[in-house]
Amino acid sequence: MNPDDEIVYDTTPRFIRVFKSGRVERYVCTDATAASVDPATGVSSKDVLISPETGVSARLYIPRLREGDRPEQKLPVLVYFHGGGFCLGSAFMPLYHNYLNSLVAQAHVVAVSADYRLAPEHPVPTAHDDSWTVLCWVAGHAGRGGPAAEAWLAERADFERVFLAGESAGANIAHHMAMRAGIGGLPCGVRIRGVALIHPYFLGSDRVESAEIYPAKTENLETLWRTTCPSSSGLDDPMINPVAEAAPSLAGLGCGRALVCVGGEDALRDRGRAYYRRLRESGWGGEATLFEAEGKAHIFHLFDTDCEEAMAQQKAVCSFLHL
Repeated sequence: MNPDDEIVYDTTPRFIRVFKSGRVERYVCTDATAASVDPATGVSSKDVLISPETGVSARLYIPRLREGDRPEQKLPVLVYFHGGGFCLGSAFMPLYHNYLNSLVAQAHVVAVSADYRLAPEHPVPTAHDDSWTVLCWVAGHAGRGGPAAEAWLAERADFERVFLAGESAGANIAHHMAMRAGIGGLPCGVRIRGVALIHPYFLGSDRVESAEIYPAKTENLETLWRTTCPSSSGLDDPMINPVAEAAPSLAGLGCGRALVCVGGEDALRDRGRAYYRRLRESGWGGEATLFEAEGKAHIFHLFDTDCEEAMAQQKAVCSFLHL
């Protein structure tokens, strides 16, 4: 066999296969749906190219006017980062498109779903850097008018109410965006009001109960991290373990509120719990909330949208966006 055909990462069931040569084969999460007016919710969406040099773009969502709404009424802004282990998915996938339509309709917010370049072709932290580009582009609209401005943001966004959210790897990104904002700030003096981390993809070298219950899933997630970030120092790299000894203090999280959602049957459950505890103990001056969906697995809400736990989690997220 050609040495370049050696497989360095694979999954069962097969989602993605990575070869020593750098070739990548993706078997899922490659489909896309066009921006549109969603007939079920009335939410409108459109796509924007933010960086022609890198191809970084985003899908914007705006809800239909409710009875009594004024066309100029300002709405909270949600910047959303999709998951997929840093190596799968896009902002244009039907899975995320449908989720954002539902969330925007229920929460009544303007949303910007960031599309970032994927690992391993673009190793971590490329996803984070691209996401920062999107976040800064959004924040820049707080002081922007004229033809260069994106109207849905310039005219409808309330930049006093900016929130970040993401699930799995997207939650990891959302955390790091809030940390960057806490250190260096955002354009036009925009401040992040809150960050919602849904089933965050965090790891660590210490053993936790949820990882031991699901050893195969845990091993796969650890191998995936090494594949998507080959320059990483390991499982206690602050990029994947925000509570590691070498990680910056969570006291620097650049927002005033945090919602951490975990699934009771998720191998990553205890990583999310540990983050929540460390945040509360760090000296951070904000308010943290933990939501746990008992008996539910990782990102269950994207697939079992009508179950009681998914609706309860959605309600918690929507309420959070209006605090």
